[in-house]
Formats: sequence, C-alpha cells, structure tokens
Amino acid sequence: MKVGILGAGQLARMIALAGYPLGLEFIFLDPAADACANPLGEHLQGDYNDPRLLAKLAESADVVTYEFENVPANVAEFLSTHTQVFPPAKALAVAQDRLLEKNFFREQGIPTPSFAPVDSLTELRQIMAEAEIGYPAILKSRTQGYDGKGQSVLRSADDLAPAWQVLDGVPAIVEAFVPFNREVSIIAARNRDGAQVFYPLSENYHRGGILRVAECKADDPLQAQAENYASKLLAELDYVGVLALELFDVAGQLVANEFAPRVHNSGHWTIEGAATSQFENHLRAILNLPLGSTASIGHAAMVNFIGGLPTIEEVLTIPDAHLHLYAKDPRKGRKVGHATAQTSDAGQFTALVERLATLAEKTDYS
Repeated sequence: MKVGILGAGQLARMIALAGYPLGLEFIFLDPAADACANPLGEHLQGDYNDPRLLAKLAESADVVTYEFENVPANVAEFLSTHTQVFPPAKALAVAQDRLLEKNFFREQGIPTPSFAPVDSLTELRQIMAEAEIGYPAILKSRTQGYDGKGQSVLRSADDLAPAWQVLDGVPAIVEAFVPFNREVSIIAARNRDGAQVFYPLSENYHRGGILRVAECKADDPLQAQAENYASKLLAELDYVGVLALELFDVAGQLVANEFAPRVHNSGHWTIEGAATSQFENHLRAILNLPLGSTASIGHAAMVNFIGGLPTIEEVLTIPDAHLHLYAKDPRKGRKVGHATAQTSDAGQFTALVERLATLAEKTDYS
C-alpha cells in the first residue's frame, strides 16, 4: 500500500515514520529539493499544480493526504477525481480562509471571537471606529497565515495604518482580543466508516505566535466540551483523518480559534505519550483501519526547538526525554526538532519539562 503526501516537511516525515511498521510505502510531492521527508519515500519535486506530477502522484498512490493546509484546494479537488484524497477538499478550503472558517464555526454553533472582514484601510478604520470589536484587536490575513505570520496586534487607532501596510492590501479579518485563561487544543481522528476517537486536551504555550510547549492534560474538565465541538466539525465535513481544533479557555467556556485539517504540532507528545500516536491514527483513518487507543501514558509534554538545536547529548542525558530531529538546517523561526517528556512520575514531570524548555530557550532563534 502506497500513501501519497502533498508536502514533505516534518509532519510528512513523522507520518512516514509511523507508517513503516505498518508496511506502508510513501510518495511525496514537494517543491523543495531538500524537503526533510524525502529520504523516506519517492520524491516528486515540483509545483503542487504541476499536471504531470499530479498525474504521477494519482497513478502511484492508493490514497493521498496532505501535511499542511496551504496546499491549493483545487489540487486536492483535482486529485480526488483520480484517486482517494483524505481529508476531503472541503476541509482544506475552509481551513485556508479565516473568514470562511469563522463563519463555519458559527454555523455549527461553536463560539468564536467577534470578527469582521476587512478589504481596505478605510474599512478597517470604520470598523474600529464603530467600537463593535474594540481595542485591543488582531488584524489577520485571511489566507497563508501560520505561526503568527500575517498578524498584527491593534492597540489603538495609531496601529491601523502600519498594520494594514504589513498585510500589503490582502483581504483580512479583524478579531476581538480574547481574554483567555489558557490556550488548548484537541486532536481528533475519524475513519471512513465514521468511527472517531479523541486525544486528551493539550495545554499550549506560545511565544511570538509560535508554539513552544504542549502538555497533555488527561482528565481535563473541558474535555467533553472540546470533544463536542470537534465532533460537529468531523460530522459536517464528513471528515477522514486527524483534525486539530485550537481553542481559548475563557473562564471555563471554550472559544474556537482555528482548526487544522492535518496532524498538528500540539499533538507531537502522542508519539511517546499515547497508546497510538496521532500520526499512526491518521494513517489508520485514511486507510479505513481500526483506530488505535488515544489513552495517555503517564505524563507527557512536547517542547519545540525553534531556529536552533541543543546537542543530542544535552537532550539524551535528561531522563525520560525523547528527541526528534527533523533533518532541517537551523534558521530563524524554523521548527527544527522537538523533545517529548514522558514519565509515570508525577513529582518529576514538571522539572523534566522545565529542563527541556531551558535547553530550547538557550538555542532559540525565533
């Protein structure tokens, strides 16, 4: 069985690593000659819209998936007429556009921050003058935004023109700032038969718009609420694969931020910290295999390495630390690896995560 993946970055790499024990083969389509998943399968190098490469991918793969949501939706739609593509193209189209996404959440009865579409600086000034959203607020490009890119915080009217200039006139939305207690996410998986499973909530810590630490929160009191929201998305999209829903905890009420139709950075702890990783369950889902247990194993968290890396020895001298390198050259703001902290010792867990986070801070180049 051969799985095609649009994109060959670290998420595709981890999907392939999870698939090898299942006897799966992989073929990747990615423009980059040095994409880090390349050694794990056949690499089709070129544009995602290249008809020749898409034909080769459709011919070679039994099923096609994708590792990030900025793959052109029309590519997924084209491939779906020639082979099986999961998650469905509709999920990709909705997740790519923040305005469509926010309206989609509202249609499913999932609360979101107040928001409004913006197509010009004049319109932005008018919206903020009407005080329906108020300051502080966040101006975001509707598309191509991730890890804090394409976003500006608005604290006063003086910020409007500079923020709009940063976006260079692309369509945007402006969102009210949410006074949240914490940021969480839920990872869900659904196979073609409609069976679905949910991982324990991840509690997430960001800086500069980039995820730094994600901690498994087994038995979180908001687990059922998060599962309810995710279930609505899975059903409405007729979803197949892994989906991540990012949420704000506002005094015990969850408010949706965004969803990702793919495996997700906040779920990397599942490699060592869950009975079945998110990557294996994604493969099980798209191949319509029985989904694996999502039960957590002890206490687990993931610490990202951004821009630079500690030495292998520095990480592996820490008991109960597991290192994952992405074979990517260090570069400012780039996710180049992560470590999982996993232990059954609750008393040692916090100190373990702090040691890894300290290493990450020393090599951070974001």
